[in-house]
Amino acid sequence: MDPASIIGLVVAVGAIIVAIFLEGSTPMSVIIPAPMILVFVASFGVTLAGGTLRDCINAFKAVPGAFVRKPRSAEESVDILVSLAEQARRDGLLALEESSRNIENEFLRDGLRAAIDGTDPDELRDVLEDQIATKRIEDRVAYKFFEDMGGYAPTIGIVGTVVSLVHVLENLAEPSELGHMIAAAFVATLWGIASANVMWFPLANRLKRLSNLECEEMEIVLEGLLAVQSGANPRMVGERLRSLIPETSRRSSSKAMKEAA
Repeated sequence: MDPASIIGLVVAVGAIIVAIFLEGSTPMSVIIPAPMILVFVASFGVTLAGGTLRDCINAFKAVPGAFVRKPRSAEESVDILVSLAEQARRDGLLALEESSRNIENEFLRDGLRAAIDGTDPDELRDVLEDQIATKRIEDRVAYKFFEDMGGYAPTIGIVGTVVSLVHVLENLAEPSELGHMIAAAFVATLWGIASANVMWFPLANRLKRLSNLECEEMEIVLEGLLAVQSGANPRMVGERLRSLIPETSRRSSSKAMKEAA
């Protein structure tokens, strides 16, 4: 599990709480049910109205994965593909059928089996590219839902503030209460902006980043499978596939492998 999301959220929320204390107030001063209900429930409602119920369900199903899902290592996939290329070059493509049963990567396993079955390389590329494109579309539904919530929340917060200020104007005859009422009115705007920038946008960006990493790994696997099918030199297969991995990813992956050893 990559702790970046949890650490980032803790730092952001902690900074807000510290700022509240430094201003001489307490977090309870902004925890007011009415504006919170308005911002969260209305933001969810208008986002749901712009999509389908299935979009909403799929989006919230993806939330746990944003914190616990670990994308497959492209370096590990390359190592597997190089090993398969060596075996195919030595024993032939059909000899990989036994090895395919021990591969946990479903995309790699299914693609390898298709290659072993004699699927035309162009057809194999088309099938695998379609699977990658489908995954991008499915993932986009999830992170776009939260992007939309982040877009609506600040505006809903302003609506809540206007509603509260209307109530303030109705009570101008009670000057002693105006300060408290005006302060409470702006809490809706606070929650709208805070929820968008501390919750919904970071969550959407996290899901988008995970999707990109997984699709990039699948694209590397695709190229590797086609190279294995064609009987390419294992050393050249490894060099070409590793050249597709960003340098920063290669370094972090290598460091992790050394620490594990």
